[in-house]
Amino acid sequence: MIIERRWLLPRRTFLRGLGATLALPLLEAMIPPTLQAAGTKAGGGAAAAVPKRMAFIFIPNGAHMPAWTPKSEGAAFELPPILEPLAPVQKDILVLTGLTHDKARPNGDGAGDHARSCATFLTACQAKKTHGADIQVGVSIDQVAAMRMGRQTPLPSLELGCDHSKTAGNCDSGYSCAYSFNVSWKTPSMPMPPEVNPRLVFERLFSHGGGARSAEEARRARQNRSVLDLVLEDARQLRGHLGATDQRKLDEYLDGVRELELRIEAAEKFAAAVTPSTEKPNAIPKDYITHLDLMYDLMTLAFQTDTTRIITFMVAHDGSNRSYRNLGISEGHHELSHHGRNAQKQEMISRINRFHVERFARFLQTLKSTREGQGTVLDNSMIVFGSGISDGDRHNHDDLPVLLAGRAGGAFKTGRHIRYPRNTPMANLFVSMMSAFGTPIERHGDSTGPLPGLA
Repeated sequence: MIIERRWLLPRRTFLRGLGATLALPLLEAMIPPTLQAAGTKAGGGAAAAVPKRMAFIFIPNGAHMPAWTPKSEGAAFELPPILEPLAPVQKDILVLTGLTHDKARPNGDGAGDHARSCATFLTACQAKKTHGADIQVGVSIDQVAAMRMGRQTPLPSLELGCDHSKTAGNCDSGYSCAYSFNVSWKTPSMPMPPEVNPRLVFERLFSHGGGARSAEEARRARQNRSVLDLVLEDARQLRGHLGATDQRKLDEYLDGVRELELRIEAAEKFAAAVTPSTEKPNAIPKDYITHLDLMYDLMTLAFQTDTTRIITFMVAHDGSNRSYRNLGISEGHHELSHHGRNAQKQEMISRINRFHVERFARFLQTLKSTREGQGTVLDNSMIVFGSGISDGDRHNHDDLPVLLAGRAGGAFKTGRHIRYPRNTPMANLFVSMMSAFGTPIERHGDSTGPLPGLA
């Protein structure tokens, strides 16, 4: 590591060691004094030096909308039961009601709403009904952003999930499994399969390479050596050049990395103990809460270090029939979503929805507590959380459950519930997000223009 100027540290500074590369969070030493002064005067926290990020989090099988949708509009809205866990970050979110994915509707293609829900979620395009090799849908908005901004970060984008991806086979009424298990599409016929193994994501963030382990990473895993052990000398050298605030921030960051590394190791050991496997170092957590939280924390790490600014995360694929025994629910999620207006089933769906909101709220609180310049990582992010289906029993794709968290560096005015006219394209939200990202586009999928009322 070479620091050419004591007063200014390059944003792309890494701690390096044998087989390990550790990116750093934004430090005061990375912001030129002129920008710091300008940011202080404007109250913007040297905004020009702070990157903006976007993430898209997909939840399966819709939601119980009566318990999701606030009754009042504007800033004085009261959180409904499903969204109550968001109370600590209510001023940092927008509840967007009335958005629609028309291209997830059959439009003459018959059954297959779960496959179309995933395929259309970020593409806003109609998926070709096929379970062969001739899949066709559209480029997803995250990949549109990655093509424009991805070169500015070590990883153009990051695709995560908790269900192993499938790219072939018939998964939903004649639709390829590629549609049901992927929301990110690099081309109309090339999905970006999500990585489900926290260990591989962790190592990818430090190697800035592909998903496969390098020989050095495999050796380090066998020796049970922390990535921090390998970069410790570089960290010591860097610390001597930093002021007191940056030293404290660096220490907190390194402690957080180590804590996450230990949690991944603990999850691997538990998974290996309950399920005999020859791939013990790569064991995926058996506990769903552990899995979700690890993936969310890896997203925080990726944003905090500016390793990527674009992430997609499928907490489960649409049509997932996972049971939630941690909630006392043994029935499958998909099965329950076909509730037939049964009050007991609707109540269980609400509890599942609330559970996913709870994990999301924890993620947002972590981003909000992660300082960056004069603000937080959440302040400089825009994060969509939602589904491509509204009521799972009706399989409708209008009035979708959609949240938008973060201010995108001041581009969005949060803390409100906005109700849009019926059939407002969800793709309009994506057009507005691209503008806030600094990469404006005229249209995406079936969009008709930017989404009003966000600024």
